[in-house]
Amino acid sequence: MTAHDARLVGAYELPYRHAPDKSLAQMQAEAALGAVADAGLSLKDVDGFFCGGDTPGMGPMSLIEYLNITPRYVDSTETGGNSYVSHVARAARAIDAGLCDVALITLAGKPRTPAKGSRPMTDSNKPDQDFELTYHPTVPANYALAAQRHMYEYGTTSEQLAWIKVAASHHAQHNPHALLKDVVTVEDVVNSPMVASPLHRFDCCVITDGGGALILAKSEIAKRLNRPSVKILGTGEAVKHQGAGDIDLTWTAGKWAAEKAWKMSGCTPDQIQYASIYDSFTITVLLEIEDLGFCKPGHGGGFVAEGNLISGKGKLPFNTDGGGLCSNHPGNRGGMTKVIEAVRQLRGEAHPAVQVPDCALALAHGTGGSLGTRHGASTLILARED
Repeated sequence: MTAHDARLVGAYELPYRHAPDKSLAQMQAEAALGAVADAGLSLKDVDGFFCGGDTPGMGPMSLIEYLNITPRYVDSTETGGNSYVSHVARAARAIDAGLCDVALITLAGKPRTPAKGSRPMTDSNKPDQDFELTYHPTVPANYALAAQRHMYEYGTTSEQLAWIKVAASHHAQHNPHALLKDVVTVEDVVNSPMVASPLHRFDCCVITDGGGALILAKSEIAKRLNRPSVKILGTGEAVKHQGAGDIDLTWTAGKWAAEKAWKMSGCTPDQIQYASIYDSFTITVLLEIEDLGFCKPGHGGGFVAEGNLISGKGKLPFNTDGGGLCSNHPGNRGGMTKVIEAVRQLRGEAHPAVQVPDCALALAHGTGGSLGTRHGASTLILARED
């Protein structure tokens, strides 16, 4: 079963994690050129362009000019870090509708140049700031709220959360580009400095420069390319907010997004062989695992503590590139790299030490915004083209 005619035919991740001498436009162009080359195409073939709201310049227009492309269709959907997962679904729909034949999705960011720590979430245009700014919210603090609530409701422990970082580090050791390559233990995580209780430093993702790009093409074109392609079986998107006070921090918008993706694909969680799961913090992964249906609500802690996320050992190998917790979180937006690693797994191109044998079915899931306030979620069910 295939929900879309479009195929994922190209993927490329920028290899560096610190780019002080490069502009965002240069990085976007490098990623774009890498992805079209991976697909066996060129920028001249691109007639659809997709980007997030963080693209430098005047929306997509400046980068379109910089790349010297003339797309028939553009989309600058912005829902935070999951935008690029959503773009895959939107590009597939655009190709199916005949709006374009070859779609390019790009991301580049430089939060590490110069280095920036956590800061108050301020923006003069945000309608919520008058109500929240007085409490000086930061990104880690907002995620810590969700972690505290899950611990209160279900007895989840810091040691259980630590297993998510442990799994990511086991994978990152095999990635030559990962920012953090050292394998860590549960003790290392819980003994690292507290950032926002109950989240420790090792519960938090890395901050890196970097980026990546994806290429989708209609199946007729994909068949002509001398590259393995990936089918898109199911997609889902959702947004969750505070509901005028109706707040439950123990689940995410991923619950709604996943329901749509599972229904469209006809697949079930037990069929997934590999999962790319957004890992801005360890609690993000724990909640998503439950919301995506891999275990029941409240059972995520026990699930990860059994080592189920470690490739070659567990039931659900995840983020085999090291993910945002250890490898790369370009522009503080990790959805792009989640799709890229899922494509690698389905093509059999992940590192041999973490490659899932005969990987035919994978999931990629992104989250954007803040779990403690308002956020978006996007889910993809992907399959290897036989």
